[in-house]
Amino acid sequence: MAKTSTTTQGLRAAIERSGYYPALVAEAVEAAVGGEPVRSYLVHQETTFDQNEVRRHVTVLVLTGNRFIVSHTDEQAADTTSSTPYATTSTESVKLGRISSIVVSRVVANPESYKPGTLPREIVLTIGWGAVSRIDLEPAACGDPNCEADHGYTGSSTADDLSLRVSEAGDGPETVRQALTFAQALSEATADQTR
Repeated sequence: MAKTSTTTQGLRAAIERSGYYPALVAEAVEAAVGGEPVRSYLVHQETTFDQNEVRRHVTVLVLTGNRFIVSHTDEQAADTTSSTPYATTSTESVKLGRISSIVVSRVVANPESYKPGTLPREIVLTIGWGAVSRIDLEPAACGDPNCEADHGYTGSSTADDLSLRVSEAGDGPETVRQALTFAQALSEATADQTR
């Protein structure tokens, strides 16, 4: 999808609809995007509970012709470093050719009667580009239950730069649909980079 005023306006409207410091979030996202055409986007606002505090944050994902942009904004209560509440906004710009994996995990109800095109109950979108890797190790063992030898370790390394969960119950069906649309657009864009 090429940039249209509708796409750009849709991104801006989605940021405003999130209700989460829209002027701050929009400025950060627009600065990161610059003059590039916006091909697809996803805005995800989430509220979490941390002991006695309610914390909100918003993640904005933007796909341009050359880059994948992640913007994340968190709010913080007044603390020892600031006498007033404050927000932290960060943006990261990743060249499409650096994206090494896109995982879309879908949760569907009643899989035995699933019909193609039915919206999943929730999805988890995981995108890796090599900035963060997780290594899971465990002691290696052989098949002998009486063996006491040290077999070293076995494990796996996983690229896990961004993981975003969107659910129909918490975010609404339109957000789930938008997340799937964004994931497909990103997958197609990264496939184009390998040709």
